[in-house]
Amino acid sequence: MNKEQLVQETSIKAGVTKKQADAIISAICECIMDAVAEGEKVTLVGFGSFEARHRKAREGRNPSTGQPMTIPATTVPAFSAGKAFKERVANESNENVA
Repeated sequence: MNKEQLVQETSIKAGVTKKQADAIISAICECIMDAVAEGEKVTLVGFGSFEARHRKAREGRNPSTGQPMTIPATTVPAFSAGKAFKERVANESNENVA
């Protein structure tokens, strides 16, 4: 599902126009990105949590030359699915397999 399809499904389920659904989805994404970028954890109960995770510097290899190199420390966004999300995916997967 891409953003356009998400907007369409949201507009149907929420009973709003596609333009309103697009504005809402864009605002939610922007709020989540802003909060995580500021170091906050965003938790949507049942859905999951968004947070920033810190990766330490580590040794790696240049794929072109094979020479050792240091990969610098960085901060990356991370998502952890909530219990209800995990259960729904597991149940849907099991129904589709059977």
